[in-house]
Amino acid sequence: MWNDFKNFAFKGNAFDLAVGVIMGGAFGAIVTSVVNDILMPVISLITGGVSFTNRFAVLAGKTDAGAYADAAKQATVLGYGSLIDAIIHFLAIAAFLFMLVRISNSMKKAEPAPPPAGPTPTEALLAEIRDSLKSGKK
Repeated sequence: MWNDFKNFAFKGNAFDLAVGVIMGGAFGAIVTSVVNDILMPVISLITGGVSFTNRFAVLAGKTDAGAYADAAKQATVLGYGSLIDAIIHFLAIAAFLFMLVRISNSMKKAEPAPPPAGPTPTEALLAEIRDSLKSGKK
């Protein structure tokens, strides 16, 4: 049983998957930092510092609160600002990852295409027969 477990855990896909998940988690922290600390301040500068987080629409009841959390305590509200903020974060992350993959792909050396394989013996024989039929020889 120990050998079966060892084969499962340390050989093949299970170990590779574990390494990939750990690396993905560490890389996720880098991507989050780039988006939150570099891209989002630029987007905030472009939009004039508009924050969508506290945008909401009152569905039922009355509220004079300016913040979504306070308004949700006083009335039934639709908090569409958080969705807009999440969409902006998603687009920023997707754009960053797209550029990262694009740069990574351009850095890889293009492997030359392998030369075409020569004709098989059967193809060579058929070509010989074809050529002799064209020339009229028997």
